[in-house]
Amino acid sequence: MYRNARILSVVPARGGSKGIKLKNLREVGGVPLVGLAGDISVHVPEIDKSVVSTDHDEIARVAQLHGLSAPFRRPEHLSGDRIADLDVLTNALLEMESLDGVGYDYVVMLQPTSPLRTVENVSSAIQMCIDGGYDAVWTVSETDSKAHPLKQLTIKDNKLGYFDPKGAQIVARQELGKLYHRNGVAYVISRSCLIDQKSIMGEKTGALLIDGPLISIDTEWDLALTNFIHSAK
Repeated sequence: MYRNARILSVVPARGGSKGIKLKNLREVGGVPLVGLAGDISVHVPEIDKSVVSTDHDEIARVAQLHGLSAPFRRPEHLSGDRIADLDVLTNALLEMESLDGVGYDYVVMLQPTSPLRTVENVSSAIQMCIDGGYDAVWTVSETDSKAHPLKQLTIKDNKLGYFDPKGAQIVARQELGKLYHRNGVAYVISRSCLIDQKSIMGEKTGALLIDGPLISIDTEWDLALTNFIHSAK
């Protein structure tokens, strides 16, 4: 609990994955991704309850070994690859409120695919959200200028073009404004944002900028690179 707010942590970890089979059970530093998320969640002092939202019994078993509760299974209609985080988090929130007989004021989403997070990252996001009166806080990283939209190209009918015509005017990267992308380390969302605004990005959403190498794992290359960074710490 933090400032009298009851906080639920949700680790979303379905069994299906098109990019990497059973991705949430793959390992970084010898520990399954869902386990790494659990290891962090249970050590964040502001969090009152940590659960896994999964449709897969083995993921649930591994999650429990790392401190996450698994008192429900995600329903089939929320287990596809095109299901919004909003629906998964709302389901987990309402399930846990019913099971625990209490109301939660904030939900923290910790995606297993961002395993380089720290306890301090998550605590800082929670404190920023509550102290700042935000509907939500997302952790973000600065986007490398090479991935800036004005630097991106398209191929249509075998012809190369700019994704944005204004890209033709860019000579040096210093001309590009800073942009940021979500890194999946933590999303802190108020109950009212989820239930009333029906959004994980409310009318007032803050950004916690985190420096350093952070990878959101989608491919085998991402997994290999994350293991390399982890081993170099």
